[in-house]
Amino acid sequence: MITDPPNDTSHDPDVPEEIAERPWIHLTNTHDVEAWIDNYNWDLQRHVKQGNAAGAGICFRLAHGGEIFLHTTSEGDVVLDVTPDAEWATPVITAATGVETPHARIWLLPGDVLTQLVLGLSGLIASSRAVVDHQFNTKKKQRITW
Repeated sequence: MITDPPNDTSHDPDVPEEIAERPWIHLTNTHDVEAWIDNYNWDLQRHVKQGNAAGAGICFRLAHGGEIFLHTTSEGDVVLDVTPDAEWATPVITAATGVETPHARIWLLPGDVLTQLVLGLSGLIASSRAVVDHQFNTKKKQRITW
């Protein structure tokens, strides 16, 4: 008789799978982006414990260096943390969203630009992964939810 080892959680639906980085598939239209958003929202919810969504979101690793962390607030606004190595991508963010580049690395964007943002960044992204505990470098603490 074969049994699973005692520490094997592969069949336990209450234990989240390890968050894996995934190669990026270039998105070419709004339908693709909206389907991607729905899929990642579902995936992220699997990894976030109930009531503990502060800092949860997506990390985009850019093909030419740097990372962009994307989160949404409970009000539906978009918060980006653009790492110093990813500052080269800020003109694309501005072009896609119509929002001026901030003086800090944290961007606060209205929620209605999320689809255009992901579509605009799509050609620059090498991979993505869900994150459940990203710390923002802001003076004011914000509740970040996905």
